[in-house]
Formats: sequence, C-alpha cells, structure tokens
Amino acid sequence: MPPSTDVRIRPVRHHGRLVAAALAAFFLAGLLWSLARNPNIHWAVVGKYLLKDLTLQGVGVTVYLAAISMVIGLAGGVVVAVMRLSRNPVLSSLAWLFIWIFRGTPVLVQIIFWGFLGAFYKQISIGIPFTDLTFWSADTNSLVTPMVAALLALGLNEMAYSAEIIRAGILSVDEGQYEAAHSLGMTPGQTLRRIILPQAMRMIIPPMGSETIMMLKTTALVSVIAGSDLLTNLQQVYAQNFEVIPLLIVASIWYLAMTSLLSIPQYYLERRYGKGRSRT
Repeated sequence: MPPSTDVRIRPVRHHGRLVAAALAAFFLAGLLWSLARNPNIHWAVVGKYLLKDLTLQGVGVTVYLAAISMVIGLAGGVVVAVMRLSRNPVLSSLAWLFIWIFRGTPVLVQIIFWGFLGAFYKQISIGIPFTDLTFWSADTNSLVTPMVAALLALGLNEMAYSAEIIRAGILSVDEGQYEAAHSLGMTPGQTLRRIILPQAMRMIIPPMGSETIMMLKTTALVSVIAGSDLLTNLQQVYAQNFEVIPLLIVASIWYLAMTSLLSIPQYYLERRYGKGRSRT
C-alpha cells in the first residue's frame, strides 16, 4: 500500500519549560521592581558617583593592576610550567615549591604580606650572600609602595595558577608532535614555541580567560593596603558619607561592565583556537 500523506508531524510541546520560564520572568520582574522602588538604595547617589572622577580613576587603576598582573602571570607562568616539566630535579622541585606556596596561601594574605614587607626587612640590599659586602641598598617602604606590593602579590599569585594551566595544556599535546619536531631538527625551544604552545592554546585559552576575569575582581582585595583601586576609592567616600549600599552598587556596576567586556575577546579566542573541534 502507498504511504499515507495525511500524517502530520507536530513538535513535542514542552509545557514545563514554558511554566518555568514564566515563573522565572515573573520573579525577576518582581525583584527588579523591588530594587527600583526601594527608598533605602538612594539611586540618586548611585547616579552621582557612577561617572565621578574618583570612580573613573579607580576603574583605571583596577584595569592597570589586572593587565600588568596578568602579563606577569602569563610570562612567568610559561617559565614555571617549563621548569615544572623539566627533567632537572632541582628546577622541577623549585617550580613545585613556588606553586605550592602561592597556590596554598590566600591571595589576601599575600597582599598584606607584600604591603607590610618593611616590617620584615627594613632595607632591601643587593650584594654578595653570606658577607657584609653590599652594592646597593634602599628603604623597603619607599621601594615597595602599595601599588608595587599589589602588583607583586597579584602577579606572583597568578603566575602559580597560570603555570598549572599552561602545564596542563602542554601535557594535552600528543607526544608524537615532539617526535615529529625533533625529526625535523628542531631544538626543544623551537618545538615549544612553534609546535607545542600553539596546539596547547586550545586547552589554555578557556581557563586563562576565566583567570583574567577572576584577576579583575581580585584587584578589589588591594583595598586592605590602600591600593587606590575602584573599591578603595569608593570605600573612602562611604566612610565619610555613610552611603555604603549605593556606592557598593556603583562598584558592582563597573565590575560587571569590565568583566562583560573581557568576555568578548575570550569568546573569539576560544572560537579561533577551537576550530575543527568546537561543538555546533
């Protein structure tokens, strides 16, 4: 018998999804309405300080801290990752010790430590170890300013995390790539730069993008040493006018804006290095 032409194909209706979406939209609208009508938030104060000079200066310092710290973390992370993978037990052990210390202690503790380094060492000197011969010396507090302390703490902490991310990416490359590069006469350094790291980027980019966003938010911790970042500047204001909630909302708006902007290049980098393997 010929197949019937009266059969109609209808998609399955997902009523549960519609109900869940309607409930979520309803509660979201209620929350936004509650926030907009809440007299304790003082939206006028939020609007006043959202684009104020001290806020914009804090945003600039926050971006600067995050960018320089990530450069230090990435550059040093590659070195530490290569040391960690080295067959030299001394280099591998030193890299492991570095990662163990900076990943095992809270970044807030590290920031405070570098901020009060002068309490440990009054002078920073360069000379011959185990002797009294000194070539150069400077006061620690004048050399390690709050900004320098913040960069040291954030950069070294990021270096430890980046090293593990990069090491995982390098280990994800098939060993046959090393053998093929060596058969072509490439040195280990050339193999790493031209063959291994470009392929490892597929595994490195997603977690490194998350680390960059995390670094941007972690800069708020430098407020404990008066780092002049966004949160520090706003804290100094609400310590005087007691408008804590409105100014924290200002900080949250700027952090959300900056992290959203950082998500854009991460998306395109993931697409570029994920060609041929990304899911539709």
